[in-house]
Amino acid sequence: MNQVSSSQDAALDRWIADFKTRARREGISQTTLDRAFRGVTYDADVIAKDRHQAEFTKQIWDYLDSAASPIRVKNGMSAMRKYTRVLDKIESTYGVDKQVVAAIWGVESAYGATRGDIPVIQALATLAYDGRRGRFFEVQLIAALKILQAGDTSPRNLKGSWAGAMGHTQFIPTSFLAFAVDGTGDGKRNIWANDPTDALASTAAYLARHGWTKGQPWGVEVQLPSGFDYTQARRDTKRSPADWAAIGVRGTDGKAVPNYGRASILLPAGAAGVAFMIFDNFGVIERYNKADAYVIGVGHLSDRLAGQPPLQGIWPRGYKPLSFDEKKKMQRELRAKGFLDDKVDGLIGPNTINAIRDFQRSIGVTPDGYPSQTLLSHLQR
Repeated sequence: MNQVSSSQDAALDRWIADFKTRARREGISQTTLDRAFRGVTYDADVIAKDRHQAEFTKQIWDYLDSAASPIRVKNGMSAMRKYTRVLDKIESTYGVDKQVVAAIWGVESAYGATRGDIPVIQALATLAYDGRRGRFFEVQLIAALKILQAGDTSPRNLKGSWAGAMGHTQFIPTSFLAFAVDGTGDGKRNIWANDPTDALASTAAYLARHGWTKGQPWGVEVQLPSGFDYTQARRDTKRSPADWAAIGVRGTDGKAVPNYGRASILLPAGAAGVAFMIFDNFGVIERYNKADAYVIGVGHLSDRLAGQPPLQGIWPRGYKPLSFDEKKKMQRELRAKGFLDDKVDGLIGPNTINAIRDFQRSIGVTPDGYPSQTLLSHLQR
């Protein structure tokens, strides 16, 4: 052990000693604490992965190439055949379409192949002590200790991702406590077992609790008419499919989208990419992971598992995306020009998208809200 790691271990030990006092106030027994923290050391690899996340960028088409790849579709259909009885029962019990449950399973762990093998207590303790979001990870650490105290699993089996996401469908500890269910009837909520039943049932329970509407799609690929007003492509602009059809927004078959409820238009790659009409179930999947790419990935994979074809539209492949630093530069320029009243963090959320639209309108270009090299060039003129 080198001097740096020895120093970090000693500092973490001091932090754990203080943390145990707080944990006991949360009802965690000394026995549970002693079992959970036996052998725990500072995990530098976890911190390296946490530091890297803020600069991680992946284009929507690259993400979908992986999330709904031919092999993931093929393996998903095989997994659904193997667990047909389990998935049918889950769909009947929770009212959540089985393809969506299977798609989350596929995106999160490749149908159980990559569940994570990092000791969760060690990862969360390291992140709570030295991570960017210490308070969040301390809450997750308390929740993980409650899982151990309840007897759902043992410290040896409590493993997951570097950020503490666990099992076949990668529940974080607080989500486990709030939504995990016993799907097998053995009295435990074992999302870590090779048998995925508890994990799949827990995912369905999670989606059901957040308002899933059975039979409603997450979204539908659409064609936009010539001259479409791109300022209408925003989450807070909702219309019925019939009303969208009246202004020329139709499915890829040229027909009006069936009436699944009020919907918004989403352009994940701006005017040059694929367009979607998204429904309330989009927001339910978003509760699992708020990234648009994730929701579209799960949604499209679920469609493929249901036998639907690949997306028909074309992505603007080959274009150079903005780097993390360039996104911050773009936000600074928008702020300086009075279009953005928000923090500069390199994350492209609704406020930044709306600011981009306003700027684009002001210079007479298509207001699709998409951050691009062209947009940055316009801002820097």
